[in-house]
Amino acid sequence: MYPAVLIVDDEATIIESLEGILSDDGFEVIHAFNGYEALKKIESESPDIVLLDIWMPGMDVIETLKEIKKIAPNLPVVMITGHGTIESAVDATKSGAYDFLEKPLSIDKVMVTINNALNFRKREEENIYLRKKSIEKNSITGTSHAVQKLYEEIMNAAPSDASILISGENGTGKEMVARTIHQLSLRPEQPFIIINCAAIPEENLDSELFGHEKGAFKKATSKNKGKFELASGGTLFLDEIGDMNINTQAKILRALESKTFQRIGGGRTLHMDARLIASSNKDLEKEIEAGNFRKDLFFRLNVIPIIVPPLRDRKKDIPLLVDTFLENLSKQSSEKKKNISENALGLLLDYEWQGNVRELKNLLERLSIMVGKDHINAADIPQPYNPIREPVKLPDKELFIYEDDLSKAKKQFEKDFIKKMIDLESGDLKSAAKKLGTSVKYIKKIIH
Repeated sequence: MYPAVLIVDDEATIIESLEGILSDDGFEVIHAFNGYEALKKIESESPDIVLLDIWMPGMDVIETLKEIKKIAPNLPVVMITGHGTIESAVDATKSGAYDFLEKPLSIDKVMVTINNALNFRKREEENIYLRKKSIEKNSITGTSHAVQKLYEEIMNAAPSDASILISGENGTGKEMVARTIHQLSLRPEQPFIIINCAAIPEENLDSELFGHEKGAFKKATSKNKGKFELASGGTLFLDEIGDMNINTQAKILRALESKTFQRIGGGRTLHMDARLIASSNKDLEKEIEAGNFRKDLFFRLNVIPIIVPPLRDRKKDIPLLVDTFLENLSKQSSEKKKNISENALGLLLDYEWQGNVRELKNLLERLSIMVGKDHINAADIPQPYNPIREPVKLPDKELFIYEDDLSKAKKQFEKDFIKKMIDLESGDLKSAAKKLGTSVKYIKKIIH
């Protein structure tokens, strides 16, 4: 389909001239002689771009522009301006116009401006689509009352720039909530920067956060931007902030209060423009009582508190989560999606899930790999999720029961040994691979 251009001008000669030029280049041309007619054409014809004359009788052109942006926010509007109305065109650009063309119109300028505007719209639509997919990917799956309440809190908190403190047990999806808030915020196309406060050594944390200048310390062989600087304009997510040392907490607090910071070894003051989201699996109020967390920082972060419910408080969501995970796993492996029996699902509903959604996801990844058939039954569910099933035991001395061939026996023993380690790690393939000193790829190859 060729792009459709709506020309809004009260001069028939301008419309005819532009229509001739654009039609020759394959554009579909629609025209209107005033603002009221233009709004009707936009609703009925859905053009891809509007050329709007800035000087027309009847409805005020700036009001027309504002109405267009209300009914079609992503529709690019290019203003056509005559001599002496450049100032008005600039005002129109501030009100949402993409660009302006000055009379007498240049054919080359018209074509370049229209193509640029259409490319801009295409990029905008792609960004909206990718943002939507990102929100879907990172959204909390579920219809339970607990999740609906969480959705409501996210939707209310996202558009503001207030600091947010996300609390919840390990594996509940705190990072997912933070990503969703970022995507629904007023800065979704800006950076989303994560720093895991529990994973970075204390001596490196200041540098990671604020950056450093070359020569600031022995290993500083070059200038390094910190997370505060990298997150400028976007969101900085401080994951597991309860594990941050007291000294760094004080520096974070100063940066939040002054909205400024300095790189280590630097004298230049940098402005902080990042929305701050923090998370913790600890009870920070108890940490304050124990002297491990600053009360003033807690109040600074806890402007909007969000608590992510554990899986045991939203068991109604388990069937939907199971279906979603099995669907995603089938796409990743390009294999047919596995189904799960009611009895097997019943076992998952009865379990208490101390590891929350992460533990459920790990178990389903394990089952999708290790169950050779298309249907997962109760007998396929291992302990501790299946209290009826006998725990997996490896043979002690009688290795000859595997095969009468040494090579085959070795392979079978390796397979059983790996399965046992996966059992011990609650289905977490990465953890099992780490314990065994191998890779997840190798494990999958052996147990298939």
